[in-house]
Amino acid sequence: MGKGAMRIDVVTLFPELIENCLRSGVVGRAQERGLLAVRTWNPRDFATDSHRTVDDRPCGGGPGMVMMIGPLQAALERAQDGDGPVRTVYLSPQGVRLTQAKVAQFARGPRLVLLCGRYEGVDERLLAHAVDEEVSIGDYVLSGGELAAAVLIDAIGRLQDGALNDAQSAEQDSFSDGLLDCPHYTRPVRGALGDVPPVLLSGDHAAIRRWRRKQALGRTWLRRPDLLARTELDAESRRLLDEFRREHEAARDQTEAGTRPD
Repeated sequence: MGKGAMRIDVVTLFPELIENCLRSGVVGRAQERGLLAVRTWNPRDFATDSHRTVDDRPCGGGPGMVMMIGPLQAALERAQDGDGPVRTVYLSPQGVRLTQAKVAQFARGPRLVLLCGRYEGVDERLLAHAVDEEVSIGDYVLSGGELAAAVLIDAIGRLQDGALNDAQSAEQDSFSDGLLDCPHYTRPVRGALGDVPPVLLSGDHAAIRRWRRKQALGRTWLRRPDLLARTELDAESRRLLDEFRREHEAARDQTEAGTRPD
C-alpha cells in the first residue's frame, strides 16, 4: 500500500466477486500504482460453529434468512482496525442515493469500510451500532451488496490522483459540475453515420470549450432537467442554454415540417 493511498475494506460473503470486478481497468491500475488499497473480509471466517453459519431465520417469521450479528461484527471490527478515521457504509436500497458529490466526499477520506448484505438483509441492531450511513446505487434490488460496492469503489478509484492517465478526464465526467457530459467524437471525421461537428476540428480552443459547455447544458436540459434545476448557472451558461434551446426548437420545427404531407 503506497504512502497516502486510500484504503477500502469490504465485508462480504463473496470476496472473489469484489476482487474480480476490481482487477482490471482504472481501479486495477490505481491499485497497481499504490493509489488505492482494497481488502476483503469474509464473515464466514469469523463464524464460531463448525458449519460457519452467518445467517438465521427472521424473528417473527417470514421468508428468507437474515445475516447474524456475531460474524459480521467480528469481521467489521477487523476491517475497521488501523490508523485514522474510518467511515462505515452499508450498501442498501434503503440508503441515500449515490451521487458524484457523495463519491467525491468518500474519495477525500483515507479509510472506508463497505458492508455488503445478502439474503433478506442484516440484523438491524448491527446497522444501528456499527454503520455510519447507508448508500443506494438506485431504486432496485440486487442479490447482494457486492456489485453496488464495486460500483462505489470504481467511482472512488478514478478520483484518486494519478489513477487516470489524463487528469482532465475526471473533470469532464458527467455530474462532475452538476451537469451531464457533452457528446464526444473521434475519427473518421466523415462517415455513413454523419460528420463530426466542424467546431471540434477548428483548432479554436475557446470555441470548442464554449460548444462543449453548451452541449452539456442542453443535454442536461433534455435528459435530466432535475439536475439542471439544482445547478446554479452563471450568466454565460444561461445564455448558452438559451441558445441551445432555440437551436433545438428550430431543428425540431424543421424536422416536423419535413414530415408533414404536402
